[in-house]
Amino acid sequence: MVYLNYTNLDSETQEGLLSMSKKEVENRFGKQLKSYAQHHYINYDTLLEEEAIRNLYNYDFVFNM
Repeated sequence: MVYLNYTNLDSETQEGLLSMSKKEVENRFGKQLKSYAQHHYINYDTLLEEEAIRNLYNYDFVFNM
């Protein structure tokens, strides 16, 4: 679960969440993504970012007001 302060949804916070998601995706699926990217001639960083964005939908966000 990710706790956010409602007043702190600036771009820096969003980038932090995306960075955290990238690390999580890379730890879980890094080898598989690299293999897939190499096999299909896709840029690994682009694929990682797309999967990290998709991974954000799995988070449970709690907004404190």
